[in-house]
Amino acid sequence: MSLNAYRRAQSVTETPRATEYRLMSQITGELMDARDAGLKAAALMPALHRNREVWSTFATLCGAPGNRLPDELRASIISIALWVERHTSAVATGRESIEDLIEVNRAIINGLAHENLAA
Repeated sequence: MSLNAYRRAQSVTETPRATEYRLMSQITGELMDARDAGLKAAALMPALHRNREVWSTFATLCGAPGNRLPDELRASIISIALWVERHTSAVATGRESIEDLIEVNRAIINGLAHENLAA
């Protein structure tokens, strides 16, 4: 997903956090489906690629001038995105499990769900 596609998705009536929640839920579902299908290494690439793209987009947005998230949160998101990049490569080569990516995404989804409820 490109940065422009992410921005277009934001322009619909849902809030930015709701968009992020929906997107992370979809991608995490794809990761879980791939895991449950028993896919390994390179066979996971379509799901891994989408996950990597969204995290790369999050990092880009967090590094952009004018981003209004608190600096500490922006830094944390960028750090997670860097970890996702490294871990994804390890999963794709069969050195690591996809499970950690799923768990990180679930943690983000849970945080977004709480934020959406508070809004």
